[in-house]
Amino acid sequence: MTGRPSSIEVAPLQSGGSLYGFLLSGRWPQDTVEWARFLVLAVQMAAVPGLLPVSTVFRVREELPDAPQAGAVGLVVAEGQLIGEHPLRPGLFADAQPPGLVVLHPPSSTLASVPEYAVASGCVFLPGLPHLGLDHRAAWVEADVEGTVTQLVSRNGVDPQSNVDTAALALLLAA
Repeated sequence: MTGRPSSIEVAPLQSGGSLYGFLLSGRWPQDTVEWARFLVLAVQMAAVPGLLPVSTVFRVREELPDAPQAGAVGLVVAEGQLIGEHPLRPGLFADAQPPGLVVLHPPSSTLASVPEYAVASGCVFLPGLPHLGLDHRAAWVEADVEGTVTQLVSRNGVDPQSNVDTAALALLLAA
């Protein structure tokens, strides 16, 4: 009989008044559902007024910070804008492909599925190797700063072209 796996702890990181990323401690999410749980917390942070001014792409990094916290396993750090004045260029992550990319959209950039709520949104894309039988995985979340989740989807076997966020993140990964 195996014991319950250790918990995943998430701490938001801020720099210059903006959301810079997240420190993950305990262990990495093991599947798409656990990544969706992480995404709920990330999207709630993106919903905090002024914390995320524009749609931003974050890279999943297995490297630890210079002065790691006890139990830290890695980071999810901001890499740049998805769209706007200085968008990230396609193929940016092709040389050292990360295990995942996340895009977070502030409420001003989110068309809410439930119009009564001012929500932020986000997507985590976990690229696979389809030619080896490893499917792409993704999760999508809409949530507000108070914790209300208006949409949560988690999928394996994702066609990146079927959703605008996964298509954009896949394009950033492509060479």
